[in-house]
Amino acid sequence: MDYRVREGLPFPMGAHWDGKGVNFALFSRNASKVELCLFADDGQRELARIALPEYSNEVWHGYIEGLAPGQLYGYRVHGEYAPEAGHRFNANKLLIDPYARQLWGELRWDPALFGYEIGHKDKDLSFDERDSAPFIPKCRVVDEGYDWGSDRHPQKAWNETSFYEMHVRGMTMRHPKVRDDLRGTFAGLATPDLLDYVRALGVSAIELMPIHAFVHDQYLLDKGLRNYWGYNSIAFFAPHPQYLSDGGIEEFKRFVAAAHERDLEVVLDVVYNHTAEGSELGPTLSFRGIDNAVYYKLLPDQGRYYINDTGTGNTLDTGHPRVVQMVTDSLRYWVEVMHVDGFRFDLATILGREPDGFSQRNGFFVAVAQDPTLARVKLVAEPWDSGPGGYQLGNFPPGWAEWNGRYRDTLRAFWRGDPGQLPDLARRLTASGDIYDHQGRSPFASVNFVAVHDGFSLYDLTAYNDKHNEANGDDNRDGSDDNRSWNCGVEGPTDQEDIVELRQRQMRNFLASLFFSQGVPLLCSGDEFGATRQGNNNVYCQDNDLGWLHWDHDAAAQAQIRFVQKVIQLRQRYPMLRHGRFLLGRYHETLKVKDVSWINANGEEMTEGEWQDENARCLGVLLDGRAQATGIVRRGEDDTLLLILNAAAQAVEFCLPKVSEGKSWERLVDTNIPDADAQSFALSAPYLVTARSLLLFVLRTQ
Repeated sequence: MDYRVREGLPFPMGAHWDGKGVNFALFSRNASKVELCLFADDGQRELARIALPEYSNEVWHGYIEGLAPGQLYGYRVHGEYAPEAGHRFNANKLLIDPYARQLWGELRWDPALFGYEIGHKDKDLSFDERDSAPFIPKCRVVDEGYDWGSDRHPQKAWNETSFYEMHVRGMTMRHPKVRDDLRGTFAGLATPDLLDYVRALGVSAIELMPIHAFVHDQYLLDKGLRNYWGYNSIAFFAPHPQYLSDGGIEEFKRFVAAAHERDLEVVLDVVYNHTAEGSELGPTLSFRGIDNAVYYKLLPDQGRYYINDTGTGNTLDTGHPRVVQMVTDSLRYWVEVMHVDGFRFDLATILGREPDGFSQRNGFFVAVAQDPTLARVKLVAEPWDSGPGGYQLGNFPPGWAEWNGRYRDTLRAFWRGDPGQLPDLARRLTASGDIYDHQGRSPFASVNFVAVHDGFSLYDLTAYNDKHNEANGDDNRDGSDDNRSWNCGVEGPTDQEDIVELRQRQMRNFLASLFFSQGVPLLCSGDEFGATRQGNNNVYCQDNDLGWLHWDHDAAAQAQIRFVQKVIQLRQRYPMLRHGRFLLGRYHETLKVKDVSWINANGEEMTEGEWQDENARCLGVLLDGRAQATGIVRRGEDDTLLLILNAAAQAVEFCLPKVSEGKSWERLVDTNIPDADAQSFALSAPYLVTARSLLLFVLRTQ
């Protein structure tokens, strides 16, 4: 077939169909030539190689008349193969377009995927001449047009936000209402019963674990395992092919529309810190062969080797303008074209790294801050990486929220009964103002969590003292040893009723603490009914029954779901549980109240000595709603709440604070009797707070 080729345009990047043909544009500063390879529908037969005719501002580009959506393609990029200088061009390797909107086919591991000869004495300094095209996914031209109808972004305010972390396959592979042919796909995730269940919990946002196209590591496949979590991206614009049941990207759009119809936001967990190409001994799949010296951070004066701040072998260089452009283009694409509502950034410290360390003035942060599209979506950082100075909790720019690892650690230690936790507990319950109260940041900068995908599930926190990762094939060496868990007396499953009941109460304690804390709560899917990973705290490779959720809920699981619904409803009912300003405990001269007071078991304010008591494990938190009541007061805004947390191994007689005549305390929650109705209590006798339990009261007018 003869192809009519014109010079085309250097923008937009990627492959774009205009109704008459397709414009191709690929950035590479150091290439000497770029060939576009077109493939037949089977993805195997190469139809043509066309040298892109123009090179403008470091972008190779060309326009091919007559091409249409569905066309499969890839690139071969010519240039110097000089690893010691940072260049790894090898035109024998077919490359994935960094801007590809869709990938067709799966990667099949073969020595031809590597730019060097595996087993050669010179390792990656050698040069491999085999063609990798038969083994690598092909890019696919798409039609981005889609009728969204009346779809709109819910745009939930931060004080109304609660995240629900889920995995496409984990949620759908065993769900009874998902059709067999849709399990593990976006279409399965859009199953009405499944989304209705999520909405009924009361959460406001779905946080999807990585859905960008990713690679299953060869060493996992060799062990009969897979990269389940997906933190191994290779194409930042393309949905993972395995998650598409019908082969079209419209499937993801239909899922988003279905979520929005239920007033649920969709937030993506994104991995812009590294790619699936690994270290200098990794394969040549895309970025490495397009312009290795630009896309990756290389060691100074040792261009052969990669800076490895991610622990994965390479680090994407988001300090380079073209890499920043690619990342921000990707973010805008997912908002504008795919209608997502925000992002959680994996190992986000890397995005702000400068040669001399982390900086809020990094080019990436500046680019995001001034972007009108990204300014209106939720941006959440995982504020650490594995490089030097990588722990940057509290140091991200205003407008960003952060996963608060200090909250997780403190809540786990407190409910385990560790000594000396009260001062830190008080800070974490009130949105960690010691970390976030600067630069005008709000309490909603703190995304609070007790358990997420990485680490023990909530149930396993109460059932295992030690990790049990043998199924991963690494002799239980992988995964963190710092879990701050407590098995309640028996390691693993047990039929002992007292231990089963204690574990259930401990889970309720964690859940109520989470949703009654200031800040933004994050709930991991399955924790609302006590899902277990059998003590495995690193199921990254368990794409099987160990990693998936099981939906055959017994009575205890159903009761826990009801409890989660209850505490979320209470959080939404009482604004004082999600205050828009940091609670400082200062006396308000005009209103004659404190926003927060810390109460001991005598119903009086904590003394300095009590704060320093290493053996103290019970604390009352008095939240006076009058401290925020100004102007027109909506229902519940001026309610005063009392939260009591007792992690002691014995019951505590707690005197409820004295109130004026005509008032009484109404119990809303007691984790020892989770199904109890609201009940009012006289002030003449102390309330017996059961060992290891949490209570919430509201002050009522009699």
